[in-house]
Amino acid sequence: MQEMKPIKEGKVREIYDNGDSLIMVATDRISCFDVILKNEVTKKGTVLTQMSKFWFDMTEDILPNHMISVDVKDMPEFFQQDKFNGNSMMCRKLNMLPIECIVRGYITGSGWESYKETGKVCGIELPEGLKESDKLPEPIYTPSTKAEIGDHDENISFEQSIAHLEKYFPGKGQEYAEKLRDCTIALYKKCAEYALSKGIIIADTKFEFGLDEEGNIVIGDEMLTPDSSRFWPAEGYEPGHGQPSFDKQFARDWLKANPDNDWTLPEEIVDKTIEKYLQGYEMLTGKKLG
Repeated sequence: MQEMKPIKEGKVREIYDNGDSLIMVATDRISCFDVILKNEVTKKGTVLTQMSKFWFDMTEDILPNHMISVDVKDMPEFFQQDKFNGNSMMCRKLNMLPIECIVRGYITGSGWESYKETGKVCGIELPEGLKESDKLPEPIYTPSTKAEIGDHDENISFEQSIAHLEKYFPGKGQEYAEKLRDCTIALYKKCAEYALSKGIIIADTKFEFGLDEEGNIVIGDEMLTPDSSRFWPAEGYEPGHGQPSFDKQFARDWLKANPDNDWTLPEEIVDKTIEKYLQGYEMLTGKKLG
């Protein structure tokens, strides 16, 4: 069996080059506040991969995506080990576009901070009198530039996104910027409406897109996972304050409350965290994770 090494390692994911495709593995690592914690959260990687698959399947009518297979039998022998089963996705290679496509349906996080100061989010004027966690009249598109590792992504306006894309793809900036915005909002609307019918509010999320060999725009990376989105339970949703979420909230809260934590979580916090991931997956898909 040929040993394979990742060509790229992120905080949570590893990417392997498989010739004409890539294999993306979502590990069970967990990062909070941009630091990889010392604990692993069993099954977390599988939740992320299977959730992306679920959404990719659901949105093929809006836009194609990069997924080829999540079955390790379709991958080189190296991936037919337990640790890759369920959390690996074979994907088409794309020329990734240098924009993170963020869409916000509710006002929270950095958007809320900005609104309190200026009445705007990323330069977009919002109605007066919104409360924290309020649903916005219409989802807003707030792109950012993808930072190099260690730098922070920078929020930009739609106009700046045209100029940014034009730098990399001369003559195409306007066309790509409009298509990214329109697809981002269309994807969000369809999926947020579905999620709400299952008891989950998708407050905001980010998508990444790339170009395939024919120059078509394709969804890449991950899609609508608790790592790239804010999921809130619809039950008990109440604007006016922050909402509990289906992701790393337990871990973040515990770390904040225990500043001398050495980036290590107690076992019960790890258990509660994975329980949230699994609960979100089961509510959305109607399936238990095998």
